[in-house]
Amino acid sequence: MATLVTGGAGYIGSVMVEKLLECGASVVVLDDLRRGHRAAVNASVPFYQGRVGDRQLVQSICAEHEIESCIHFAALAYVGESVTQPKLYFENNVEQGFALLDTLVAAGVRRFVFSSTCATYGEPTKIPIDEQHSQRPTNPYGWSKLIMEKILQAYDDAFGLRFVALRYFNAAGATTTVGEHHEPESHLIPNVLLVALGKAPYVSVFGNQYSTPDGTAIRDYIHIADLCDAHLLALEYLQNGGASECLNLGNGRGYSVNEVINTARRITNCEIEVRNEPPRPGDPSRLVADARKARAVLGWNAKYTELEAIIRTAWDWHRAHPEGYEK
Repeated sequence: MATLVTGGAGYIGSVMVEKLLECGASVVVLDDLRRGHRAAVNASVPFYQGRVGDRQLVQSICAEHEIESCIHFAALAYVGESVTQPKLYFENNVEQGFALLDTLVAAGVRRFVFSSTCATYGEPTKIPIDEQHSQRPTNPYGWSKLIMEKILQAYDDAFGLRFVALRYFNAAGATTTVGEHHEPESHLIPNVLLVALGKAPYVSVFGNQYSTPDGTAIRDYIHIADLCDAHLLALEYLQNGGASECLNLGNGRGYSVNEVINTARRITNCEIEVRNEPPRPGDPSRLVADARKARAVLGWNAKYTELEAIIRTAWDWHRAHPEGYEK
C-alpha cells in the first residue's frame, strides 16, 4: 500500500516525499514538471510525469502501487497570474483536481490530504483568521482552492472520501536539500535573497499604502518543514478514522514586507535595493492565522516560529544552490 503525492517535485511536495520516506512509507510521485524539478525527488521513488487529470495514468498508478491515500499539492499558485489568466487556474486547479478525485474514488481511495490556502478567506474582517471566518476570495487562485474544498465535502457526503484541507498561510524557508526555485519567482523571501546573491538588481515591493503600520502588506510565514509535519499528522489522523476537517496552518504572527527585507539584510549582511511598485490586484493587506484548531485536532506545533530562523534556512539553501536545481 502506498501514498500518492501529486506535485511531489514541487517546493513543498518534495519535502513531503522526504518526510514520508523517513517514516518508512511507500511513496509514489505524480508531477507534470511544469513548475517542479525532477532533481528534487529521490531517484528511488517511483516517479510519473503527467497531469493529475489524466484518468488513465492515475488509474494505472493506483492499480500498480495499491494507492490507499493521496496528498495533493499539484496546482498553480500565483495570485497575480490567476487574475490575468483565470481560465488557466480553473482548468488546472479545479478541472484537473476534480478528475483526480473522481479517479481516486473509483479506485477505492478514501483518504485525501489537500493543499489549500488562506487565499480562500479573501480580505479579512478580523485578525487572526480562524476557520469560521467567511470565505470570499479576492482572486481566481483562492476561488479555485475554495471550489475544490466544496467538491471534497460533496465527495465525503456521497462516497465517504475523508479529507483534511490544510489552509496554508505563506510557505517559506528550506531544508538542507530542498529550497524554493520557481521560474518566474513571485514569492518575497526568495526574491529578496536573489538580490543578496547578486542574481537580481532589486526586489519589488507591491504596494506601500496599505492600512498597516509601515504601509506594506503583512503575511504569516510558515516553514515548509512545519507544513509537511502537519500533512503527516493529517494523514495519520485520517488513517485513525478521523472525520473530514479544514484547518489553518500558520504561526499566528504577521510580518510586513519591509520587516522581511530588513531581516534578510541582517542575515545576509547585504544591502538589498527596493523598488516600489503598484499593489497587485487580488492581494489582501493582512493575512495572519489562528491555527489553534490544527493544534487541537492534529497535535501539531510549528518548530520554526521566528522569521529570522525561517529566512536563515532559505539563505543557507540559496547560497549552497545559487543556480537552483539542475535542469
